[in-house]
Amino acid sequence: MNNDFTFSIIKPNAVRTGKTGPILAMINEGGFEIAAMRLVKMTLSQAESFYMVHKERPFFEGLVEFMTSGPVVVLILKRENAVEAFRKLIGATNPAKAEPGTIRKTFAVSVQMNAVHGSDSPENAANEANFFFSGIERFF
Repeated sequence: MNNDFTFSIIKPNAVRTGKTGPILAMINEGGFEIAAMRLVKMTLSQAESFYMVHKERPFFEGLVEFMTSGPVVVLILKRENAVEAFRKLIGATNPAKAEPGTIRKTFAVSVQMNAVHGSDSPENAANEANFFFSGIERFF
């Protein structure tokens, strides 16, 4: 994966409350092309594996519990400088600190229930996309 791709998850709270469509609309309006998309319900072991980098953090168990509480939408997004552009579009992790017009300012409930995940580097985008998508499912 290169700088023209990033990975995102629309989190369970946003899916559960019917925000998937409006979030996808903001993504499209932000100039992103959806290269791959799936609706998945992560198992406990999948969530623990995906978030292994946070294993020693105090929020790990709550994060895993939250991310397995319902379906999520996983996405590979395409656009020039995708990681940086998407991080700007989603806003700060804490929705109270997010800029107006960002996805998190618009749809987040809390730091944990912040509506979306966005990769923080091209390397992590590639790793995260590979976790959820096989080569045949990718359109890049």
